Amino acid sequence: MLCLTPHRLPLALLLLASLFPSSNLLFAAEKGPIIMAHRGGAREFEENTMEGFRNCYERGIRGFETDIRMTKDGVLVVLHDDSLDRTHKGSGAIEEKTAAELKEVVTKKGQKFLFLDELLEYFADKPGVYLELEMKTSNKKLYPDERIAEYCQKLHQAAQKQKPEGSTYVFTSFDERPLKEIHALDPAAPILLIASKPCSQEFIERAKQLGAGRIGCRLEGTSREAVKEAQKNGLIVSCWPGHSVEDYYMALGLGISIHCTDIPMVIQSVKEKLPE
Repeated sequence: MLCLTPHRLPLALLLLASLFPSSNLLFAAEKGPIIMAHRGGAREFEENTMEGFRNCYERGIRGFETDIRMTKDGVLVVLHDDSLDRTHKGSGAIEEKTAAELKEVVTKKGQKFLFLDELLEYFADKPGVYLELEMKTSNKKLYPDERIAEYCQKLHQAAQKQKPEGSTYVFTSFDERPLKEIHALDPAAPILLIASKPCSQEFIERAKQLGAGRIGCRLEGTSREAVKEAQKNGLIVSCWPGHSVEDYYMALGLGISIHCTDIPMVIQSVKEKLPE
């Protein structure tokens, strides 16, 4: 049995390639998926903080994922959950708070609450970044239909204003409503449909009907055949979650384009040891 520890990975890939020459493992290792820091590296730093995004960028990582919400007074901020309770010294939904109130909020370890304009400003002079902006609008009590247009207009405008040449900013969501709105605002804007399930024909069709050129699906249960089918239909495939080095090896084998991981620093080290 092969032990796929990081220092043995090149040997393992060479052996597998000799046993299965059509598997394209060496090509996958050479090219590999974009390493995307999920919430700025959620298991290596406090999630969705400038500390995480900055450290990952300085380490050489160029893929990032984050979560966008809108305050009661229409300011875009970075937060995953429906409430502050888990990650910050605060409570309740940010959608029920003003931007001024959130300026007084800090994370559990004392870092300042992150506003979207601060994150976009950080990346504004850094070309070549792949950034997924997840639109956290699925809770219809917080985001009724009448609030979607304002949210999407502000997000699209902010992203376009600060996106540097050569970077790719993608609008993503589980919720089809903001994806449709972004597509109507700007048919050229990259949109990605997310689902908490493996890649499937049904999911591929849903994405195509939305006009999405990208999908984000669960790594577990996704087959190489399903990934090939999505790619045959012109879709770029991202898989999540990545919690271990083994998950990255699986991403390599599947041939996906983006690997969304909570441990990007670890995976970056592994990727650097792959054969050229």
